[in-house]
Amino acid sequence: MKELIEYIAKRLVDRPDEVTVHEVTGETSTICELKVGDGELGKVIGKHGQTIRAIRTILSGVATKEGRRVVLELLE
Repeated sequence: MKELIEYIAKRLVDRPDEVTVHEVTGETSTICELKVGDGELGKVIGKHGQTIRAIRTILSGVATKEGRRVVLELLE
């Protein structure tokens, strides 16, 4: 999961070296915290939240195949 989030986020921002993902794994769910550089959070969120919604949909599909649940949180 972590690698997929990093891959997508690094393609969206101008400074990909500032993208970090912290993953906390439980028994049936995973919480992923995404942090990007200053002023680039809007690029990940997208217009009306469409981009982040699409990323969460992709992650949900991958997690469902693995029998897990994933939550993506954005950190400032």
